[in-house]
Amino acid sequence: MLDNVVDFVTNPIVVLVLLPIISLLFITSLFTKGLGIGGILGSILLVLFFAAHSIEGYSSPGLIFLFLIGVLFIFLELIIPGLIIGTIGFASISASILYTGADFMLTAYALAIALVVAILGMVILMKLFGKKMSVFNRMVLTDSTDTEKGYVSNVNRTELLQREAKTVTPLRPSGVVMLDGERLDVVSEGSFIDVDCLVVIIKVEGSRVVVREKKE
Repeated sequence: MLDNVVDFVTNPIVVLVLLPIISLLFITSLFTKGLGIGGILGSILLVLFFAAHSIEGYSSPGLIFLFLIGVLFIFLELIIPGLIIGTIGFASISASILYTGADFMLTAYALAIALVVAILGMVILMKLFGKKMSVFNRMVLTDSTDTEKGYVSNVNRTELLQREAKTVTPLRPSGVVMLDGERLDVVSEGSFIDVDCLVVIIKVEGSRVVVREKKE
């Protein structure tokens, strides 16, 4: 039974179909949270590919090590973008698979087809189905900067003019005031203003809010 499986997986014609399927499975995993079903199935088929070729004597520990180094570099590329590490990782993976195959030329064709299938699959998922790569969502800052979280927009907020606020830090001349539960970075006209003092907003210029102490 095992011999039949090994003979089937190492058949160059089967490899010509197997590698594109693996690439497509991994592409689908990029659009799901975590590894996903596609990533799990792709990993199983990839392990089966190397295991079968190792049993038949086509692969070697060095090629498997080269493949693992390539995978590590791909993960590093996701953490430290720059294309150089990712390119080295992709080249290492491709070389390990290429020299593992029983037939060099058919394996090369299989890799080329796998690359085309991966690109087409990515384009179809993004353009036709509107999918977004979840792996990039983990790399991009998505926290919103709204007033509920204490952030203030840099637009010219003229509605603040003549409003009263209370200082929560000393103004030396810059500091923070509280206006209806919203923290505002402000500057005084130039004089020092202590904590818990009432101030009036007299000027708004973009992100610069100028206040004056309200006299009793």
